[in-house]
Amino acid sequence: MFFGVVLAAVLFVPLLYPLKLTSSFEYLERRFNSRGARLLGTMLMILTQVVYIAIATFAPATALEAVTGFPVWGTILSIGAVGTLYTTIGGMKAVIWTDVFQSGVMLAGILAIVIQGVIKVGGLSRVWEINEQWGRIKFFNFSPDPTVRHTFWNIIISSAALWMGHYGINQASVQRYSSLPTLKNAKISVLLNSIGVFFLLALTCLSGIVLFAYYADKNCDPLGQKLVQNSNQLIPYFVMETLAYPGVPGLFISSLFSGALSSVSSSLNALGAITWEDILKPRYDKKLTEYQKTLVTKLAVCSYGILAMGLSFSIEHLDGTVMQMSASLTGSVFGPLAGMFILGAIFPWANRYGVISGGLVGLGVSMWLSVGSFVYGIRLPSKPFPNGTCLAHPNITMTTTTMASLNTVLTSQLPNKDIERYKYVVN
Repeated sequence: MFFGVVLAAVLFVPLLYPLKLTSSFEYLERRFNSRGARLLGTMLMILTQVVYIAIATFAPATALEAVTGFPVWGTILSIGAVGTLYTTIGGMKAVIWTDVFQSGVMLAGILAIVIQGVIKVGGLSRVWEINEQWGRIKFFNFSPDPTVRHTFWNIIISSAALWMGHYGINQASVQRYSSLPTLKNAKISVLLNSIGVFFLLALTCLSGIVLFAYYADKNCDPLGQKLVQNSNQLIPYFVMETLAYPGVPGLFISSLFSGALSSVSSSLNALGAITWEDILKPRYDKKLTEYQKTLVTKLAVCSYGILAMGLSFSIEHLDGTVMQMSASLTGSVFGPLAGMFILGAIFPWANRYGVISGGLVGLGVSMWLSVGSFVYGIRLPSKPFPNGTCLAHPNITMTTTTMASLNTVLTSQLPNKDIERYKYVVN
């Protein structure tokens, strides 16, 4: 990630900042003298951002269901509606200021999980020891086999390429660093991201090994015991078991929503900008007033929000975790997209035919690999898990499935006059 951010600051910021572009894909049209190249880049960005918004909306929905029983569809609609509303009304300024506060809430929520988990397990050294015993810690696998999930080469090379594209050519990033007064400030702003993201990713990875150590130490597998419906609900289940103090579960829920809203608003704002600049402006720029142009952009933001919400409802039927889906699908699009910009920046003899055909072939191959693995349920070789029976914690809130089953059984055996009394006692 650090290498990718540095490459973005060194390569893409000096390339795009002096052009003062509203849409980063205007560069492709200028460089290759091809509107087709620009529209291809725009379409790829729209595709990845809509998918990304859908995944970012679905992630907290399934987690919230495990904690509170609130239905997934309700959370998707809430996050989608709120994110779309304040992005439409407030624009970039609203997005940036809400991101500032949301990042603080996210860090607070993750820190609470890590600190409590380390205390429960008995220290960070104990956490590390348990993960090593179960084969969760592995460094520097130099295997050149591309089918191996994590090796030194695919972590360094592919992750650097993904983050370079995310901070260098992603419309949301280009909008932000291009709005700064000088090139130096633009470079610094991108480089500063490496510190914040590094800290955030380190904490999320640490929360994963803390979570595993906690349940491995208890010889408990909540997923195998059907205490949660899918792996995306493991962290919420852990929160309700170990952090059931007044206000703390609420902090965790706020952390989930902050992450989702931050992603949704940034992406929607970028989508509105490129839709007007790349698709609508050439045809309608001289026909519409400034007020009408603003209105069209806001309508585009609303449309993408509705589209992403619709896509979120289908994600739960895919096989895999949210993180896998997000990394695979966005990476499949960012790869060819970054390749188009690199081709234009480094190879002066490249032309419009090469950039368009290369982008299409790259997209086709990468989407075939990533989407196919989810559609056909290709599973990774699993590592050993604890197989003991999980003992219920006295403070834990029942999962949605357990609570619903209990309600069904007990209310079916009660006279009608006692059902309301039973519900009151349960609540």
